[in-house]
Amino acid sequence: MIPPADRPVNIVGAGLAGALLAVLLARRGLAVDLYDRRPDPRLARGERGRSINLALAARGIAALERAGVMERIRPLLIPMRGRRVHSPSGETQLQPYGQRESEVIYSVSRADLNRVLIEEAARHPRVRPQFLQTCLAAQPAAGTLRFRDEGADGAEGEGEGEYNVPIAPTFATDGAGSAVRSSLAHASLITVREDRLDHDYKELTIPAARDGRHAMEAHALHIWPRGGFMLIALPNTDGSFTATLFLARSGPDSFDSLTSPDRVRALFQSQFPDALRLMPNLVEEFTAHPQGQLGTIYTQPWHVGGEVLLLGDAAHAIVPFHGQGMNAAFEDCRVLDDLFDQHDTWDSLFADFERARLPNTNAIAQMALENYVEMRDTVRDPTYLRRKTLAMELERRFPDHFIPRYSMVMFHPEISYAAALRRGAVQGRILAELDGHRAGTEIDYDRARTLISEHLASGPNISQ
Repeated sequence: MIPPADRPVNIVGAGLAGALLAVLLARRGLAVDLYDRRPDPRLARGERGRSINLALAARGIAALERAGVMERIRPLLIPMRGRRVHSPSGETQLQPYGQRESEVIYSVSRADLNRVLIEEAARHPRVRPQFLQTCLAAQPAAGTLRFRDEGADGAEGEGEGEYNVPIAPTFATDGAGSAVRSSLAHASLITVREDRLDHDYKELTIPAARDGRHAMEAHALHIWPRGGFMLIALPNTDGSFTATLFLARSGPDSFDSLTSPDRVRALFQSQFPDALRLMPNLVEEFTAHPQGQLGTIYTQPWHVGGEVLLLGDAAHAIVPFHGQGMNAAFEDCRVLDDLFDQHDTWDSLFADFERARLPNTNAIAQMALENYVEMRDTVRDPTYLRRKTLAMELERRFPDHFIPRYSMVMFHPEISYAAALRRGAVQGRILAELDGHRAGTEIDYDRARTLISEHLASGPNISQ
């Protein structure tokens, strides 16, 4: 791919994926115009109450290392070794994510990570970040992107402050509410399906203790599973935790039922009493913070010729329950970079990228939905815990052939999401058979060897 000599490429959306993509394209010698509707995050305070704290895992790290920015990001990270499960009685249990020292995931602030990535992008002389620029529409027929300059005098009036830029090529990384995607769908150039979850979320805070330290164990993702709903909390570097309540929109235990401060306190007192003691501003935050929506977005196709490519959440937003939304978007950027040298037109690059990624983003969308059930309920189930322990033992005994599905997703970027989903289904059947035929507490590992040999003869790899 020869960088265009006469004009830059466009990236619409300077969030995490857009900023990382700008770095990768700039390293290839391309000029980049990076647009975003928000004020410059390097100068403005990040929004509170609108987003779930992020978990960075191996796939995201691989992409950040490709861009050469990982060392700047490491100080922002807090390693989490596993889930700290809080029972209604107040007892807790740590369920490790993996069994190796390196098998951790990292809590990171969205705002801090975004700021570093934009700083890195802006260090490249051919990257031009432009903020307070709202993309109104992609117009392939006219060959333009339509913007409004929110900082222009008189921009409040219809048509004021609006302008066009050449559309080709444009990377749309403007998130789950993508204006580019909506305009392409409105023009019948793509089809979009949005499957909204019947649960919403509220972001809350567990502040630091008086001595500035974390009020709970810092190196864990805390989870209060309660069957139909749950509370989670991820640590921040300032000693606080970002807590998120996931709850049905309607019904007996729902956001619709929390109509007064007393009802909010009563829910937390009955279901999360240990968390309530650490949340002095619960009612104020619950009232002030927006109620976020959750869902999965399926788009077909992701590109319009060689003019526009949807990437990250703009193409395939997922629910957050596998901690892979950001990681999948970062992996999009890395895969696109991998494919770059194999193509001499934007059209062929965009089409090949979609072919490579679509099966994998569909797979992680399915696994993220399944993981919500696991997190809010199954983590307390004795059968689940027994089989999780067995899966780790099989990985120790047969490491070249058996890796738990969660580990494949979180710690093995060389294994595709689609391969993890397929192999995970086979491994689930093996675990069920071994667990169902155990004599007392003994596992027949000779039988395990036979089953793995028959059904998992080759080790996992990205092509499977």
